[in-house]
Amino acid sequence: MSSLPESNPEEAALLRKARWGDHDAFARLYRAHAKAIHALAYRLTGNAAAAEDITQDTFLKMLGFLSGLRTDAPLRPWLKRVAANAAIDRLRREQRFVAETDDDAWPDDGASPAENLELLGMLRRLPPLARTVVWLHEMEGWSHPELAERFGRSPSWSKSIVSRALARLRDDLETGVKDD
Repeated sequence: MSSLPESNPEEAALLRKARWGDHDAFARLYRAHAKAIHALAYRLTGNAAAAEDITQDTFLKMLGFLSGLRTDAPLRPWLKRVAANAAIDRLRREQRFVAETDDDAWPDDGASPAENLELLGMLRRLPPLARTVVWLHEMEGWSHPELAERFGRSPSWSKSIVSRALARLRDDLETGVKDD
């Protein structure tokens, strides 16, 4: 049994057409996934301009890898992994972490804008590195060994970051800390 979710037949057809040079097919793939990729990049970097750059770079990388992408697997997990890696590289390269507000950077599924605002506010209280590690572990499903490898640290480093950040968020919830 495969561990991959089933692919969307329409997405697979668009991917095949994009390989053959169909610009409309690529544009439709972009429209289907760009908002989610931008939202992830923003959550990881806390910077709207950086998120836009990462989104563009992710789709440029997809364009370069069209021939190697599988049509029997969903595209979004691959795009999210590319975007997350780009965000990590950017954060490591800049060695500074800046938070800005961007009302267009809502999580891609589910919650209402008010709930999203509360979530983003809570995450903004975390230092950017902690926010990135927590998001990748808790929301994107990265394992501690994967995080450790990507950040050049040990799995215990990742576990410690997540544990302390979640404890801080729990404490903030219990004490009713408000956004600055």
